[in-house]
Amino acid sequence: MGVTAGEEFDYVIVGAGTAGCVLANRLTEDGKATVALIEAGSSDAHPYITMPAAFTYAISSDRFDWGYSSAPEPHLDGRAIPCPRGRVLGGSSSVNAMAFVRGQHRDYDEWAAGGLVGWAWADCLPYFKRVETFSGGADALRGDDGPLHVTRPIYSTPLNARFLAACAEAGYRPGIDTNGASQEGFGPMDQTIHHGRRESAARAYLAPAKSRANLRIFTSVLADRVRLEGGRAAGVEVLRDGRRSAVTARREVILSAGAIGSPAILQRSGIGDASALRSLGISVAVDRPAVGRDLQDHVDVSFKQIAMEPVTVSPELRLRNKARAFLRWWLFKTGPVATNHFEVAGYIRSSAAADRPDVQICFIPLLVDVHGKPVGAGHGYQMTIMGLRPASRGAVTLTSADPAAAPGILFNYLSREEDIAPLRDGIRRVREIVEQPAFASLKGQELEPGEALQSDRELDGFIRQTAKSTHHPCGTCRMGADAGSVVDPQARVRGVAGLRVVDASIMPRITSGNINAPVFMLAEKLADAIRGIDRGAR
Repeated sequence: MGVTAGEEFDYVIVGAGTAGCVLANRLTEDGKATVALIEAGSSDAHPYITMPAAFTYAISSDRFDWGYSSAPEPHLDGRAIPCPRGRVLGGSSSVNAMAFVRGQHRDYDEWAAGGLVGWAWADCLPYFKRVETFSGGADALRGDDGPLHVTRPIYSTPLNARFLAACAEAGYRPGIDTNGASQEGFGPMDQTIHHGRRESAARAYLAPAKSRANLRIFTSVLADRVRLEGGRAAGVEVLRDGRRSAVTARREVILSAGAIGSPAILQRSGIGDASALRSLGISVAVDRPAVGRDLQDHVDVSFKQIAMEPVTVSPELRLRNKARAFLRWWLFKTGPVATNHFEVAGYIRSSAAADRPDVQICFIPLLVDVHGKPVGAGHGYQMTIMGLRPASRGAVTLTSADPAAAPGILFNYLSREEDIAPLRDGIRRVREIVEQPAFASLKGQELEPGEALQSDRELDGFIRQTAKSTHHPCGTCRMGADAGSVVDPQARVRGVAGLRVVDASIMPRITSGNINAPVFMLAEKLADAIRGIDRGAR
């Protein structure tokens, strides 16, 4: 839908990703405020998005993805690392792997201890519950009447239960709710899948609100910059089909364009590091050097092994079986493509020195490469090993004032030595698990890293050669109580009235796991802050 010059709304939201969809729903539900939701992408109506197992196609499609990539990463052997971000209604929740991971309670208590009053676990829990309808039902920690259906998977293969038995034999707690009282141990990995379909933010939050007269959704519209008047955000300048126009905000502009998009829009608006902006010919409105800094992400490495018994899902990757599986899903929304195959995960301490879990291990009952293509013709399985709390920091910087130009992205992955140890030790923990009696008879050749790699130096070399992003960028518009932060604890941009950022970019420190669930939570929480609602969470 095109933008008509001079249109005015109470709130203008830039980005129809997870946070933008939540805000669009909550800010219009009482019918009192008008909202414009601006999205650079288009419709999410496509099998690649709705079919869970097709996420590897959705996340690499130029139709649904911005196509970002990092600069050569100096600590990953100079490799440029893809940084897929959803460019479609639902944003990255429409292309991600559908894992729902809240993180550890201590993650949020540390946010609060750093000065973010109101962001402790006890403050956030009511909003996590408000988000979800959990398939396991409500209790003190889970919700059952929220917009988002969160499913505890029913294992699609007996191999998952066998893996959990091996984890128990290795001394880990099996069968826990990793989104419950404690993350430590192994159990089902909650999915944003409902009745065999992806449950994105667009499906859960935006679809029920689309028909409201006070909500306008603009697709295929690129946001350039926030229009500032007298130190206040007055609206957003946008482009569609090469034509520039403006959308006026009577109350607030809210950037929800994600950890890459939101800092880029702020910088194009003259809010950022003054010297860098001047070098691109951008007039400085607010000198805020922290904009674009503190970029964080998780990386993982893969452990791959041949299976000596025909018990894995690998044969489903053959072309003949793929066609049959697609037809089954199309007709009944069941079968091997109605799941993401990430059905079991564990959170462990990689070493005795860790005071809480610092590694996520995700079991996958098939062998694929990073693009979802089969590895070999036989049976096999793999695990991803992800460090939970990286200390390395990068940045998002403008390369041009042109909104169509991709920003510069450097994650600086593994630039801090403490980030590589959990990955290295995690590989060793995985090797111990597959040696247990419940799993040992399956054990064939170790394809990656390979049994020849045993020393710290050898494993570190493998990690730097193969580690990849887990696609959780955040932190580039850091929320804090200090004057140097980009936004305050209510997500208001410091130095500009009527302007907020609500998305993963405001996270002060990455949480211990996949970050889509925390973004749902923080958007729900900040929707209340915008409306002045106090639910008395504490």
